[in-house]
Amino acid sequence: MASLRAYRRFVLVVWQFFPLVWTFLRDRRRFLLFGGSRRVTEEMRLRRAKRLLDTLLTLGPTFIKLGQLLSTRPDVLPPEYVDVLSELQDRVPPAEWEGAREVLEDELGPVDEAFDDFERDPISGASLGQVYRAEYEGEPVAVKVRRPGVETLVEADLRVLRWTLPVVVQFVDEGRAFSLSNLADEFAKTIREEMNYEREARMLTEIQSNFADDPKICIPTVAEERSTERVLTMEYLPGTKITETEELDRMDVDRSAVAERLQRAYLRMIIDDGVFHADPHPGNLAVQADGSIVFYDFGMSGRVDEFVQEKIVDFYVAVADQDIDGILDALVEMGTLSPDADRATMAEVMELAIRDARGESIETYRVQQIVGKVEDTLYEFPLRLPSNLALVLRVATVVEGVCVTLDSDFDFISVATDYLTEQGYRERGVREFVDEKREQFGDAGEALVDVPPKLDDALERTNRDDLFVRVGVEDHEDVVDTLARRLVLALFTGVSGVAATLVFVLRPEALRVTLALVGVTALFAAWLYRSFRKRRGVRATPQFTRHNLQERERAGNEGERET
Repeated sequence: MASLRAYRRFVLVVWQFFPLVWTFLRDRRRFLLFGGSRRVTEEMRLRRAKRLLDTLLTLGPTFIKLGQLLSTRPDVLPPEYVDVLSELQDRVPPAEWEGAREVLEDELGPVDEAFDDFERDPISGASLGQVYRAEYEGEPVAVKVRRPGVETLVEADLRVLRWTLPVVVQFVDEGRAFSLSNLADEFAKTIREEMNYEREARMLTEIQSNFADDPKICIPTVAEERSTERVLTMEYLPGTKITETEELDRMDVDRSAVAERLQRAYLRMIIDDGVFHADPHPGNLAVQADGSIVFYDFGMSGRVDEFVQEKIVDFYVAVADQDIDGILDALVEMGTLSPDADRATMAEVMELAIRDARGESIETYRVQQIVGKVEDTLYEFPLRLPSNLALVLRVATVVEGVCVTLDSDFDFISVATDYLTEQGYRERGVREFVDEKREQFGDAGEALVDVPPKLDDALERTNRDDLFVRVGVEDHEDVVDTLARRLVLALFTGVSGVAATLVFVLRPEALRVTLALVGVTALFAAWLYRSFRKRRGVRATPQFTRHNLQERERAGNEGERET
């Protein structure tokens, strides 16, 4: 039955997405099988993004949730799509009360007996559930109810996504294929976790206990006796939506202080506590009259292991110190940057990113130069997004957007630097640096003692003609195998060609043998030609060094002077 539903959903999904797929295929080949690629303008992308938004809304909760996740992934979608899909945070159609009532009664019994009072109209809606106001034991509460029948629908849709992903990745570059695969794994994991309200209650309670000493961070208390896997009852904490800046100004709330408080709260959750609220879009954040921040909806919460915490600290410390090499090292160790990436170009990219984050002016021509270098020298941008960092990046991106809305001059790096300094992380980095250098000096001292005798022994063996050198060749791209294969094919082609010529000249009556040898020669020649045509042939991965970049810049400057 589940498979049958999945097949029906697959047909529906294909039907809904077919117009978009057809359009994207024509972008690559104007007439599908031939013709040049089409130029896609910003207006065209905007229209397609709106069409995608309507499609996701039509397909229901799972795809609405997928769209919400995609709206925070600029590594997967162009900016126009990210902007349009962000509307899904606030545009989720409400479910009928009768369906919610059935869920409530199945979990808690009759609604009027479980609660003192219960409002039938939801105060907020989400893709997987919706929230109602109620009264329990004389106190106002918020009751989150899972949408009826959403479990079977989600499982069918996840199966459809697993079927379609291998097809989708064939039409994108390798970098986006990597991100899409991780996105699919992340999405399946998070949507199942988000449907489990018992898990949400545990995460909410843990994060609340971590901030028990901070009165400016408000997290609702769970009413455990009225909470189950499909119903979550918690303290009702009212507040003004965090992005309603005019209302905050009317309340005389210091928006800059709120932005800094929000940023510090997330730095604490990720770096110190290791458990964090992972869905900080404006609908889940509110501000009270005294500037306190209220957090809602802990369904999408995550954990950070100690290794990732350590590397995030290294990254932030390097950013605070504007240590470009340290930033790149941290990104490589976290798995977000390919070790084979051209560090010179990536260093310039990171330098611009830091200047932009600090609000410093950046010359347009320099941006164009660096973008040109990236496009000219790399087949793919070497940034990746491992699944264990996907939620962290989502949080960082969305929180920064909220903070900038509150304060257009918000300096993320300055706040992070102050926090790291106060918590002693930068001092720890200095100590680790000193210890590392001390260890290096110790190793160097040992080497000064050990190397001379070994060098003398090597020279003596050289004089006796008793020195052997063992060489190991790393060939990750199979260059040597490819060259050997081509040499063998070229040899067979030559030998069979010569044999065919000799037979034709010396034994003209043996026409069949001659034709057979010609056929074998043609086969080997075609095989050899094909090996040169394949993209995985012998070619080096394009890399730029700092010297290469300087040479190109000098050539460009000389050309400008001549004109």
